[in-house]
Amino acid sequence: MPINRLLKDGQHTPEQIELLNSAFNHALNLLSVADRNDSLCEMVARTVIEVSATGNRKPRKIAEVAVALIGLR
Repeated sequence: MPINRLLKDGQHTPEQIELLNSAFNHALNLLSVADRNDSLCEMVARTVIEVSATGNRKPRKIAEVAVALIGLR
């Protein structure tokens, strides 16, 4: 899963990783992306991480903002 690759830097707590994974999966569901090898997944993962850096801790909200920023919904 692309987001796990991006989180291997060791800078995130287990709780943050769980939150980011939840937001990532929700964003992919919003975009109807089933293939986790789709090139779009990495863009979604990076955007989810960027959005979470703003301090939001609600996975659904992070996912919705990320999808809006990507502009595909």
